[in-house]
Amino acid sequence: MRFYTITCILLGCQARISSGLAPPSTTCESFRPRPVEQLHLVQLGLMPDDWKPMTAVGGGVYELRIRTGREFRIFYVAKFTEGVYVLHAFAKKTQRTRQADLEIGEARFREIQQARRELRQKKER
Repeated sequence: MRFYTITCILLGCQARISSGLAPPSTTCESFRPRPVEQLHLVQLGLMPDDWKPMTAVGGGVYELRIRTGREFRIFYVAKFTEGVYVLHAFAKKTQRTRQADLEIGEARFREIQQARRELRQKKER
């Protein structure tokens, strides 16, 4: 079974989500499981509780909104068969998403698209 590791620096912990139906687990007890639970739903092909499309970052990119007294955001893309890509996670401190956060998400999305193109080209050879 493959595992995807999500590092939530903002929450001070690391979490692992299995690719199967196993429940998410965390490596520290102080971790708030909400982001992991929500990403696990995405991994199962379901939509999280609070999300919106982030077309400013790229086609097929979504923003997962976590409200725990503080506001957290996770940009992710789940349109590829091989898995869910977490592009960027950050604490949101203003009403509007900072341009720097949008640019980080865009750059990482472009990197994923490029890596997938290169992998496809290798397979075709």
